[in-house]
Amino acid sequence: QVQLVESGGGLVQPGESLRLSCVAPKSIFSVYAMGWYRQAPGKQRELVAMFTSGGSTNYAEDVKGRFAISRDNAKNTVYLQMNSLKPEDTAVYYCYARELPPRAQYQYWGRGTQVSVSS
Repeated sequence: QVQLVESGGGLVQPGESLRLSCVAPKSIFSVYAMGWYRQAPGKQRELVAMFTSGGSTNYAEDVKGRFAISRDNAKNTVYLQMNSLKPEDTAVYYCYARELPPRAQYQYWGRGTQVSVSS
């Protein structure tokens, strides 16, 4: 099995920042696209930020200019820097891995880390 381990969530006030981390096995890190999703209670899981297969990044419109995804290949880690947090950002954030083409068959999820932004 593939284990993605998230960390860095917490409770913050609006305007503050958090950095989430996701550590993946090296065997998957190099051949999977990595990103972040989030899910608020009672809502569908939605894309937050993602590295595409071409190495560029995609962001949800609501987080553009505030969040930044990055990676450290030496540490097999993907980060999500979240600045200017808003109450609407409150959700469980999940690390996500999608197998790259041509196979593009598998995907994996972390267990999630809670981000709470109080008003």
